[in-house]
Amino acid sequence: MCRGPLRGVYFFFEEGEQRTESRQGPRVVRVGTHALNYKSGTTLWRRLSQHRGVAATGGGNHRGSIFRLIVGTALTGRDSSLAVPTWGNTADRPTRAGEVEHEQRASVVIGSMPFLWLSVDDAPAPDSLRGLVERNAIALLNNHQRPALDAASPNWLGRFCDRERVRTSGLWNQRHVDEHYDPGFLAVLARLVTQAEVQMVAPCCAFLLFLPQMWISNSPLISTGIPCGSSARPTADRACWPILGPSSS
Repeated sequence: MCRGPLRGVYFFFEEGEQRTESRQGPRVVRVGTHALNYKSGTTLWRRLSQHRGVAATGGGNHRGSIFRLIVGTALTGRDSSLAVPTWGNTADRPTRAGEVEHEQRASVVIGSMPFLWLSVDDAPAPDSLRGLVERNAIALLNNHQRPALDAASPNWLGRFCDRERVRTSGLWNQRHVDEHYDPGFLAVLARLVTQAEVQMVAPCCAFLLFLPQMWISNSPLISTGIPCGSSARPTADRACWPILGPSSS
């Protein structure tokens, strides 16, 4: 069984969700990290396991994973016959037992998503580099309250979520979608990518694809934040992000 580094930042992708304007390839649908409190002992793989669920049973605990929670609400938003009235509320053991089937549905959705992690093994802290990468990546990649770039597909499950920021951002994220990214973070990210282990994990965790260059060599944007790919939105706010997608050239 594969294991990630002790700490890092993860990026989820989703079938049918593609970059359509900035460059080619899959678009990121969720960014996250862990251990942003000083005393936190949560590891990267532990956090990913909380999101993806229990392999043996297909179940999970949406009360310990906001990702599972909002995926579950999107599933019921798309099909009201799947509604679970207790979803997201405080519940005792018998109530949780009645939610198992919906937990399994959330596991199927998240478990089918490939993901990439970037090893950033700094100490747990609110001002960690992991927090900086997470915050700025979400701010850069989302479409909340701005002209859409690499918009979510018409059938994207997140469009049925009960959280407005998920629906409008195109990400399974709520925090940081109303923020502006610091272009300087791209230089930090480039340095981390060249120094750390970067791996892409298949849904079944059956193989690892090492991406040591992460397409940085073709990119003039790492330190400048200059937009590319879509002349309709030529602003520094909407720079395309070459680090997570291959060059079209």
